[in-house]
Amino acid sequence: MSDCEHAKIEKIEVADSELCERAAAIFRALGDPNRLKLLCLLSKKELCVSELTQILADNVPAVSQRLKLLKLERLVKQRRQGKHIFYRLADAHIQLLIENGLAHGSEPTTDSNEE
Repeated sequence: MSDCEHAKIEKIEVADSELCERAAAIFRALGDPNRLKLLCLLSKKELCVSELTQILADNVPAVSQRLKLLKLERLVKQRRQGKHIFYRLADAHIQLLIENGLAHGSEPTTDSNEE
């Protein structure tokens, strides 16, 4: 492209830096396979820590630590019922992120030269 052609390109708005940092933190939280497994389970139904540890064959401290980070990033919400704390996805955006990530991950890999 010549400089003249570049001048014709419309100005593209750049996302706010703070917003990009927040989104990057969400993607980092989603980037751990164990946390993603938790989110996949919570996308099906609300579950308590003991149910999650049993399903995942994991220990309570590890699951609790993962849930703490997911809560900090506002990916999950919790509610207390007696001695149990139940977790669920924070909102429909998180559900879509999980569904889209898994759908994209299940696509066959292609040669990097293909478009």
